Amino acid sequence: MGRKGRVAYLYDGEVGGAYYGIKHPMKPHRMRMTNELIVQYGLAEHLDVFKPNRATPVELEQFHTHEYIDFLQTAKPDHVTEAQVQHYNVIDDSPIFDGVFKFCQIYAGASIHGAQKLIQDDYDIAINWAGGLHHAKKGQASGFCYVNDLVVAILELLKHHARVLYLDLDVHHGDGVEEAFVSNNRVMTVSFHRYGNFFFPGTGNLTEIGFGHGRWHSLNIPFDAGLTDGQFWSVFQPVMQKVMDAYQPGAVVLQCGADSLGGDKLGDFNLSIKQHAEAVDFMKKFNVPMLVTGGGGYKKRNVARCWAYETAVLVGQPELVTDQLPSNMYLDNFKNEKEDVTRVPSLNADRMNIYRRGTIPDTYNRPAHLDLIRTQALEHLRHVEIAPGHAFFERQPDAMLPEWSSRHPETNQEQEEHDYALSHHLLKDYDQADYFRDNDMFAMPWNSAWGKLPVS
Repeated sequence: MGRKGRVAYLYDGEVGGAYYGIKHPMKPHRMRMTNELIVQYGLAEHLDVFKPNRATPVELEQFHTHEYIDFLQTAKPDHVTEAQVQHYNVIDDSPIFDGVFKFCQIYAGASIHGAQKLIQDDYDIAINWAGGLHHAKKGQASGFCYVNDLVVAILELLKHHARVLYLDLDVHHGDGVEEAFVSNNRVMTVSFHRYGNFFFPGTGNLTEIGFGHGRWHSLNIPFDAGLTDGQFWSVFQPVMQKVMDAYQPGAVVLQCGADSLGGDKLGDFNLSIKQHAEAVDFMKKFNVPMLVTGGGGYKKRNVARCWAYETAVLVGQPELVTDQLPSNMYLDNFKNEKEDVTRVPSLNADRMNIYRRGTIPDTYNRPAHLDLIRTQALEHLRHVEIAPGHAFFERQPDAMLPEWSSRHPETNQEQEEHDYALSHHLLKDYDQADYFRDNDMFAMPWNSAWGKLPVS
């Protein structure tokens, strides 16, 4: 595989207890279903399993504003004002529910912990299926996402790697991650997604290429609804080969949103589990340290099946996951609601994934259209500097993620966090504008991550 062929798996069962609401499509319970399949298929024997540390406010504020993180810590479902709802965008899509901040700490902490496993413990791959919440902004929730674990994990990797590639397989554009790094060439973001007809979040056209030092380092591949395996692969394979050849990242963060599978409750693509996993396997073969996360996915049984199979692919044991569902404690969740029989999503079925809104228009994803997308993407990549060099400032320390309140209930949590941040040089005594002026940096957008990390 890579350096040692080691795969770390980060899982905290409490993440599956988060509850957005009875009518909300996001069901974190899918994480428990995924983990159960991983165990019952015998995949845990091929993984180094860790219960991840939970992210502290200090860690989350490496990207997010202190004001926003403070709000998430204290917000209660029945005590959120209309002004706060609008200011932090905690609307129906991203509601405040009991335990929302703990939920954020778990999934974000696992992504940070996974990044550290790649850096410190010489793992080739780290898996956090609870992560991948790619829409969250610096000071706002967005699209079911509260904190952006991907951005924080990338910031951790950038302390050790000159360049990090972010690849997004979700049916929705990875807007939050792209915005965070849109002005810097140390991160390249690549997103394959549905675009057009007001599909959320409405961004991700081919023309969105980054700006400033980050020009040409945002690559968007927009498809129409009904995308099939062959159509996807005809673009993905040549484009990602060129990305890896041109950019030569030191690490990869791969978001495996399963709402790009057909039959998803929100997605409009028609990909099979096998094809989705083939993209994961393709990236694995480059032998670059890789953090793999989940993302979207709103038909629980398909999500669990997909991520279990991709876990098998990542450990080099795809034959362990078959169309035969193993005995497990969530069999009821794999039942077809209409037929009341256990139904296993097939790995290979050509049309397992039926376009959910009826007939696919003939004009969607035609060969000529796909050729145009592929040609323009490859032309875009011609402008990417091969392995750009960087002069580094003194980097920030590695995340430590101390567990404050549970282990030291008698101490003052806020004081400990402040002392920890001060001792590790995480507090700035001047603002973001001063920081960039002092380091001769160009202006950064409000959602940029670069206000909190010394860069070249």
